[in-house]
Amino acid sequence: MRRAGWRAGRLRAAAVLGVWAALLGSGPVAAAGTERTPAGPRFTSRATLAPGVEYRQFVVPASHGTARGHLISVDLRRPGVSLDLVHPGAVAARAPLSRLADARGAVAAVNGDFFNITETQHPGVEATGAPVGPAVAGGRRLKAAVPAGQRFGPALPPGTRTEDVIGVGTDRRGRLDRLTLRGEVSGPRIDVPLRGLNQYALPEGGVGAFTPAWGTASRVRATCGTDTDRGAPCSSETYEVTVVRDRVTAVSGRPGSGAVASGSVVLVGREAGARQLRRLRVGDRVRVGHRLTGGSKTPMRFAVGGFPVLRGARVLPGLDTGTSAVRSAAGVGEGGRRFHLLALDGAPEHRSGLTVRELADVLLAVGAEDAVNLDGGGSSTLVARDPGQRRVTVRNHPSAGAERQVPNGIGVFGRT
Repeated sequence: MRRAGWRAGRLRAAAVLGVWAALLGSGPVAAAGTERTPAGPRFTSRATLAPGVEYRQFVVPASHGTARGHLISVDLRRPGVSLDLVHPGAVAARAPLSRLADARGAVAAVNGDFFNITETQHPGVEATGAPVGPAVAGGRRLKAAVPAGQRFGPALPPGTRTEDVIGVGTDRRGRLDRLTLRGEVSGPRIDVPLRGLNQYALPEGGVGAFTPAWGTASRVRATCGTDTDRGAPCSSETYEVTVVRDRVTAVSGRPGSGAVASGSVVLVGREAGARQLRRLRVGDRVRVGHRLTGGSKTPMRFAVGGFPVLRGARVLPGLDTGTSAVRSAAGVGEGGRRFHLLALDGAPEHRSGLTVRELADVLLAVGAEDAVNLDGGGSSTLVARDPGQRRVTVRNHPSAGAERQVPNGIGVFGRT
């Protein structure tokens, strides 16, 4: 069944390429309704970064002008080739993508998830820099997804959620998945579901856990906003409990900041969750369990948040066709054996970019069957390292003129 689906996807992608090839040089064409489809990517250069890792540049005429793009294609069937999340070592931290890639020895990388970039609506509360969606690095779960109303970035397309991710399983196949937090806090006088893991925003009335993976950023932001309004005021009813080796060691009426010690977990509650945590006393024995569950029995080796634009070689309905921007994306093809990383160029002459629908069409044309839109605008960055070189270089032109600090990215690793 998987192979039959793969063949069908390849045929659909080939059909799109055939149509677009006939249109090359003719500029944008009208599609159904008000949608406009780009005439197809024309590749202008290509290079091998490592066996199984290819870098290409392309141009594509689109509804708002010609866009330039950069594409990394990774053959996961090749020995020694892999992908993983690159990040600064903490969920609530940021760094330039080139630094994240060099720290891990990656041959290429693209920026990852949308993130908590600003807090202008909450005076005195600092942005954490933490990403929106779930994150898994090296098989280790780092965080879960914030409520949909608390996310940063463009509106989610119909049927998508903040729990949606793209990544690679322990079977070395890329795939889309939806990672949902499952967990509990149990102890004397308390038995409640865990509704957050290293998140910059907790659901109303929930209890969230912060582990050493969170970093040193303040946990106050987790109690601000509501499930439907990111800018709503911070909650006036909060509580924090520190648990060290399953024993409550401290309590506080307000979330704190600073590193979470090894072997410890900090629980933060708001509204009903705060009232539940107030039942605990210093010295109580408490158990905190959490896991991220997806739709596959194969665990994710790495995963990053992003909203889907392709499923099963079909463009998702309801994608935006009006707003054009510099964008980044990731996709998988050939039954999960090929991974594509894409970033558009932010140079002034190409900054008009693509709409989300046009981005999906380009991903389909290059062979992706499933794909997500990643953070874009000033965050869109693609870096690569030529054979024999020690450091990566930025291959696109970030639209802000320099690399933006980002919370994570997708790194490509191979033998050079």
